[in-house]
Amino acid sequence: MEEVDFETIRVGERVAVLEKAPITRLQLALFAGAGADHNPIHVDEDAAKAAGLAGVIAHGMLTMAFLGEMLSAWVPQTRIRRLSARFVAVAKPGDAITCEAVVAGKAIEDGEKRVELDLVARNAPGDKLQLGRALVVLP
Repeated sequence: MEEVDFETIRVGERVAVLEKAPITRLQLALFAGAGADHNPIHVDEDAAKAAGLAGVIAHGMLTMAFLGEMLSAWVPQTRIRRLSARFVAVAKPGDAITCEAVVAGKAIEDGEKRVELDLVARNAPGDKLQLGRALVVLP
């Protein structure tokens, strides 16, 4: 992990990117167990269609987990003070997800060098699936 310099990063700068392989049905089944979300719309095609969906959809929290993975690859997990996201569209099996973080603000508060980040997760066509914010502390 490359050390991040508070003094040189700039507002508007993209500071982290994570590209994930296409989501698989096995991944959804495993995440259902790990996340204790056994809603059948995530694993059963018929249940998803009965719920009015075109087919199985990924857990929103899986996409949010990708945002967390991106952040913890950029800074040690102990420096992440806050992570939030809202779901704006669904991911589906076969979607390759790209996450990115852009510096939204910088400040020194309570003796900490804090960086506010805008987060986004997109599918391959570029549709936004999640929008989020994070606060990290740099040394």
